[in-house]
Formats: sequence, structure tokens, C-alpha cells
Amino acid sequence: MLVARMLAVARQRLVKIDASALLTDAAGLLGDPQVNLVVVSDSDGAMVGVITKTDVVRQISQCRGSACTTIAATVMTPNVTYCHPNEFLHDVWSIMKERGFLHIPIVDNDSRPCGVLNARDALQALLGEVEDEESLLRDYVMGIGYR
Repeated sequence: MLVARMLAVARQRLVKIDASALLTDAAGLLGDPQVNLVVVSDSDGAMVGVITKTDVVRQISQCRGSACTTIAATVMTPNVTYCHPNEFLHDVWSIMKERGFLHIPIVDNDSRPCGVLNARDALQALLGEVEDEESLLRDYVMGIGYR
């Protein structure tokens, strides 16, 4: 199964912000319980980093008074692990599991974000695929044949 099969769900999880936006704008987006990762894009729309709730908390802990007007680009994680729609979901899941990622951005060939893959969604899709294969194999062995 390719990551492309997950794009419909992944597009719904995509939240983007411009690199020149204020960190408070990113914090506002991350205030939504459904948003755990904000993709930071340059003026051409290419991904240049990500901001998580942890990044916001870390930066706010360094602010003094109301003078926290940091831009997103200074707080973001710039070296982002990402995937492409044409990659195998199993391979991406292995990377996520190995590195402890709950989310991973999906980008096109021009590094433009097209979704955010959630570990739970990926695992459900992979388990569904295994269950389908098991059912086909069971039918075949039982003499029913393929569906």
C-alpha cells in the first residue's frame, strides 16, 4: 500500500503557516485539539520546517513579559523527516515507529506539503490490509477461492 492511499485523511490534518508568521499565530493553530503539527512553508509554498506544541512551549518559557514576538522560522524544526505519496506505507510506518513520530508530513516532488500522516491512521490502514490478505488466504485454503 502506498502513502498516496492515505492522502484524503492526511490532507485534513495539514495545517500550514508562512515562515514569516509570528509564533503566536502557530500557537493559535496548535490550540486546536486536532492539530499537533504545523508545517512551515516559504513564500513559494515549499516546506521549510515544522512547529509542534513542544516547540511553542519551549520558546514561551524563554519569553520575558509581552515581548514574545518571535517569528515561526526561528522556532521551527528545520530538518524534517517527511515522506512522498509514492512511498510504501509500511516503510514510512517503520521510520515513524523507530523514531517515535506520531506525525510525518507528506510532500510532493517540489517539497510542497500535501498532508500530514498520523501514526494511528497509518497503523489502521496497515492492519486493514493484513486482515484483507488473511481473509483471502483463508478463503483460498478453505477451497472457496479468491473473491
